[in-house]
Amino acid sequence: MEKLSYDAVIIGAGLAGLMAAHEISKAGYSAAVISKVFPTRSHSAAAEGGIAAYVNGNSDPNDSPDYMAYDTIKGGDYLVDQDAAELLAYKSGEIVELLEKWGALFNRQPDGRIALRYFGGQTYPRTRFVGDKTGMALLHTLYERTSGSGKVDFYFEWFAWELIRDESRVRGVVAFDMRNMVPFFFKAKAVVIAAGGMGMLYRHTTNSYIGTGDGYAMALRARVALKDPEFVQFHPTALYPSDILISEAARGEGAVLKNAKGERFMTRYAPKKLDLAPRDIVSRAIITEIKEGRGFPGGYVGLDISHLGEEYIKERLALAYEAAKTFSGVDATKELIPIRPAHHYYMGGIDVDITGKNPDVIGLFAAGEAACVSVHGANRLGSNSLLETLVFGRETGNEVVKFLQSFTEPSSDIDKEAEKAEQSAYDIVKKESGVHFGDILEKLRDYMWEFVGIYRDENGLKNAVSEILKLREQMKNMYVLDKSKVYNTEFYNALELKNMIDLGLVIASTALNRKESRGAHYRTDYPKRDDQNWLKHTIAYLSGNTVEITYKPVKMTKWKPEERVY
Repeated sequence: MEKLSYDAVIIGAGLAGLMAAHEISKAGYSAAVISKVFPTRSHSAAAEGGIAAYVNGNSDPNDSPDYMAYDTIKGGDYLVDQDAAELLAYKSGEIVELLEKWGALFNRQPDGRIALRYFGGQTYPRTRFVGDKTGMALLHTLYERTSGSGKVDFYFEWFAWELIRDESRVRGVVAFDMRNMVPFFFKAKAVVIAAGGMGMLYRHTTNSYIGTGDGYAMALRARVALKDPEFVQFHPTALYPSDILISEAARGEGAVLKNAKGERFMTRYAPKKLDLAPRDIVSRAIITEIKEGRGFPGGYVGLDISHLGEEYIKERLALAYEAAKTFSGVDATKELIPIRPAHHYYMGGIDVDITGKNPDVIGLFAAGEAACVSVHGANRLGSNSLLETLVFGRETGNEVVKFLQSFTEPSSDIDKEAEKAEQSAYDIVKKESGVHFGDILEKLRDYMWEFVGIYRDENGLKNAVSEILKLREQMKNMYVLDKSKVYNTEFYNALELKNMIDLGLVIASTALNRKESRGAHYRTDYPKRDDQNWLKHTIAYLSGNTVEITYKPVKMTKWKPEERVY
């Protein structure tokens, strides 16, 4: 196996990975960024509506970083580590001003200041935006900045497969060049997992096809814990029937949700915040309307932006307008946009502290959606994700620099472990017949949507665990049709399936274990939040077919849990 050596290897080229790479290279250390796609196609580009920030002198005069932290904590149903929420809020303005300095072209207010809009769960408007293409704009800005440094090597269209570690520390990553299936061992002093989310586990998702949970599964197989893996976010406004995201920016600009009777139904579920309640509340409200017969035939409700006017819509919500017209045949300046909830984001992730450091393995770090700091708790507020990637990507990069400054080289050889990892990938697809990987994938996505979705209960979750274990067994007889060596996408799809099944088992098992409702985790058989027994983080390890669960306390600073009403 060919070998490459770097001070740090970053898995993922989205905003979190790029920001970490920027900080590491700025300090003079060598960094490799491994990505399944070209960096500007990373899923950060799909974040549309904006980035939350308190900017001193450019915010609502009544707003403050403390209000922002409080909104984040309440939005996360008090499972948020409050030191993380405070760091996010107090660093937010600095991050937005930095991206603006680097060239991000934010929308402006008439007086020249950066424009802002409301997003769900915010006490005051604080979401900064570039139309409804904010993620794309920030990603291009940061990629130009990082790639222009000349100190970061990019390996795009490479597939990171396994973490290599010894008893106490990470030693590198095994990755495949997707053009020819040649494996490489990237030896590294530090590894940052910033591999994004896992939306392809679900039948309906706003995520791109690359969101297959690779980083989480790599961590689990390396005996690293996930924190709060049961918490999965569903976005209320995915376009029907394609599941393309209709940004929360639409509701931030004044869009209204309506059922088939023409009623503004959010008055029943969030009488104060209405359509701008947090995503978990709005998603459950939409499903309730549909289940109780007030949805449109086919199972959706309507999002009305027509009253905003054609010129305003095409300026501020161009992507929503274009998507509705192209994929649903709807003119949003005159008609309701058909929407329903779909999977959107993962609050769970690799267990790290606010510096991005993992407590299990020396030299292992994580950032962005791959990590669980926990800054989102049980439910993420809209426009906090772009901010999280940049704030904690930078914190993680700086912590890696500190780690490298005191690094001592281990004496033991680890090459044989890398060779085993290479063989484990080939073993998954060595069968010539049996069960095609696509059949297993389709079943997994259906089970996750039906049993581990917006509404959950004991029987459904037990069913999910049982069925996923059967799929894990079926994988032993899995095959792929394509046996070529050049851009064999089937081979990598099969590896992604392995990652998704490992993660799906952990999500279903921990959801079954948490006997309460909190944020996006809603148990119809335990419909109340239970702070006495469940105000704690789930810590989950995967050992064979067993999910081992322990707990960590939630870090509290100054906000005590209260009833979460909007």
